[in-house]
Amino acid sequence: MKAQFLADFLIELPQVAEEKMFWLLSIDGSSNKKGSGADIILEGPGEVVVEQSIRFGFDTSNNQAEYEALITGLRLAKDLGMKNLKCRTDSQLIAGQMNGEYQA
Repeated sequence: MKAQFLADFLIELPQVAEEKMFWLLSIDGSSNKKGSGADIILEGPGEVVVEQSIRFGFDTSNNQAEYEALITGLRLAKDLGMKNLKCRTDSQLIAGQMNGEYQA
């Protein structure tokens, strides 16, 4: 339901040429003895920012938390109908395995 609300909101934004409209996905996953989770931020045209924090209900390493954050961020972007996406992470492992730009 939240994703649908955000999608409706994004439709009402002034339209920019779709090929020039990029969203920036920033992810940060972490894990410690108390648990693991991730922060996901999508930044788009018109200073639109969508933030999501999640806590995982399972044990992870820091690398696994980063992967889960990336997967969750990509799913959120897809659910919101975002076509052009650039990804940013502080994880060398994740960054080394993606080219940083995705188009649906």
